[in-house]
Amino acid sequence: MNDQSKYDVIVIGGGHAGIEAAYAAARMGSKTALVSLDLNKIGYMPCNPAIGGIGKGHIVFEISALGGLMPKTATKTYLQAKMLNTKKGPAVHGLRLQIDKIEYAKESKKYLDTVENLTFITDMVHEFLVDESNAITGILCSNGTIISAQSVVLTTGTFLNGLVHVGLKNYASGRENEAPTTFLSQCIKRHGFTMGRLKTGTPPRLKGSTVDFSVMQKQESDTLHYLFEFDKHTTTTKKDCYITRTNENVHNTIKENAHLSPILRKHLEGLGPRYCPSIEDKITRFPDKDSHQIFVGPESMSTDWLYPNGLSTSLPLEAQEKYIRAIKGFENAEIVRPGYAIEYDFVHPSQLKHTLETKKISGLFFAGQINGTTGYEEAAGQGIIAGINAHLTAHALPAFILDRTESYIGVMIDDLVTLGIDEPYRMFTSRAERRLLLRQDNVFLRLTEKAYNVGLVSQEMYEAFLKEKKEIEETLKALKEKYLETDLLRLFENNETAQETVLKITGKDLPHRCCQTIQASIKYAPYIEREEREVARLKKYQTMILPATLIYKGLHGLSIELQQKLEKVRPATIAQANLIPGMTPAALSFLMMHMNILEKSTSNTK
Repeated sequence: MNDQSKYDVIVIGGGHAGIEAAYAAARMGSKTALVSLDLNKIGYMPCNPAIGGIGKGHIVFEISALGGLMPKTATKTYLQAKMLNTKKGPAVHGLRLQIDKIEYAKESKKYLDTVENLTFITDMVHEFLVDESNAITGILCSNGTIISAQSVVLTTGTFLNGLVHVGLKNYASGRENEAPTTFLSQCIKRHGFTMGRLKTGTPPRLKGSTVDFSVMQKQESDTLHYLFEFDKHTTTTKKDCYITRTNENVHNTIKENAHLSPILRKHLEGLGPRYCPSIEDKITRFPDKDSHQIFVGPESMSTDWLYPNGLSTSLPLEAQEKYIRAIKGFENAEIVRPGYAIEYDFVHPSQLKHTLETKKISGLFFAGQINGTTGYEEAAGQGIIAGINAHLTAHALPAFILDRTESYIGVMIDDLVTLGIDEPYRMFTSRAERRLLLRQDNVFLRLTEKAYNVGLVSQEMYEAFLKEKKEIEETLKALKEKYLETDLLRLFENNETAQETVLKITGKDLPHRCCQTIQASIKYAPYIEREEREVARLKKYQTMILPATLIYKGLHGLSIELQQKLEKVRPATIAQANLIPGMTPAALSFLMMHMNILEKSTSNTK
C-alpha cells in the first residue's frame, strides 16, 4: 500500500459504483485511493450474475462510450449473450450477458491494478471529515488513520446499517457473511442528511449437479457481432441457461409458511422493489397467476452453483427447501446457500446536485445504492459520473453533466435528483421520453466526443470512432441523394438484416453497428425529427425558473393532485416540472403562462 496519506480523490467502497468512480478519477489524472473492506470482493456480484437487459443494457453501453470499466470486464467474463426485445424497434432492444461472477471480480481487480495514480487501502471508514466551510477534507479510518482528499465518493451499497433476514431471524450484515457499516451511517445523519430504509433480496443458490435440466426449456444464446464495447466481438456460449416455472404446489407451500416470512409479516422497515418482489410477495400480490417464470443460470465456470432468478425469498431454510423441491427440475435440488432479504440505509437523492455532489458538503459525492437505486448497472452509471466530477472538483474544473435528452444515465440522475424515490430505482426504457434518440446503436455517436474531451477515451479509439461516424454520415447522405424518402423506406422494410440491406444498396460491407444506425435513421426519420423538435422546444424553456417561493396551492389551472406534487417536489425550472408523473401539456402551458404573467407584473411595478 502507498503510505502517503494525501489524495485528490478517495473512493469508499469497491462495488460497481466504486470501481467505476476510482477508474475514471485515476485515469483522468487524480491521485486516487480506493478504500474497501475486502480487496478480494472488488466487483463482486452478490445477487444476479448478469449484466444488461432492457434499459439497464443502455446504461452499460453508455459507460462503454464514456470509457468505463464494466463493459470491458463483461466481455472478458460472459458465459452467454442474449439480445432481448428484438421483435420490437431498436430503441428498446437490450443486450444481456450472463456473467462468470468469480472471474468478473478477478478481472475487475486486474484492470484496476494496471491504472496509474490508483492506490488500494483495506480498511473500514468510520467517518468523512469536513471543515468549517462545509467542504470535505478527508476520511477517518477504523485504525485511527486520517487520509486527506479534496473529493470523496461514497459508494456503500447495502452496507449502511445492513440487516439480513432469513425467516424470523435476523443479524447485522452488509452482505452475506460481511460486516455492516454503522459508523458511516451515523456520520451521514450527524451532518443533517435525510435518510431512509430500503430492502432487497436474493434467491437460494442451488447445486447444479442435483438439478434436472432435461425437463426445462433451454434458453438459446444469440450469435452477436458486438457486445457493449466499441470493438467487434463475435459471441460464443460457455454455459447454457434454462427456464422452468413455479406451480400450484409451490404456491401452496409458500402460503403455508407465510407466517414465517418477515416480508409478509411486515417485520422489515425498508421499502422493497415493486418490479422485483420476493416469491412470497408475488404469490400474495398476484393470487390469480398459477405460475411464475424462473430463469436458471450458472454463477461461474469454476463452481457448480446455480442462480434461480425469480425466487428471491426471506423464508426460513426449511421452507425454502420444501418449495424448491416442488419445482419441475428441482425435485432433488440441494440448496448450497439460503436466500435472504436485506435492509439498509440510503440517502434521499434530492439532496444531490446533477454531478452527484451533495448540496450540503462540497467535494462529497454519493453513488450507487446509497442514492436509492438497485442493480449493478445503475450503480456503475452513477459511479462513472461521480468519479469524473470528483476529479474535476479536486482540480477546480467545470462540472460534467449528462442531459436526460442525450443519455439514460442523464435520465436516471435527473429522476433521482429532481423527483427523489419512494422505492428502489431501476432503469426502464419507458423512463426516457426521448428513447428513440437514445438507442444502443448510436451510443458512441452520442457520448464518445464528450468522453474524449475529458480524457477518458484513448486517441486510438477516438480515431476509430471518427472513422465510423464519417462512414455513417457519408452513406446516409449518398442514399438520400439517390433515393426518394418513400423508396428508401421500402428498401428497409424487407426481412433482411440491416447489414445485408446496406450491402445490397450501397455495395459497402459496413460494420453491423453502422448499418443498424443507418437503418434506424431511415426507418424512423419522421419520428426522430419530431423528437428532436420536442427536445429543442423543451430546451427553450430550460431556463424558465420557477421561484422557490411560488405557492402552487390554489392555482386553479392545476389539478389538486398536481398542486400537491409541485409543492412536494418544488421543481427549479419548467423542464423539471415536466418530469413530474401526471404532468400534462395543458398544465405545463398553464405554468408557463402563469410565470409570464408574474414576470410582466414584476416588471411593471419596477
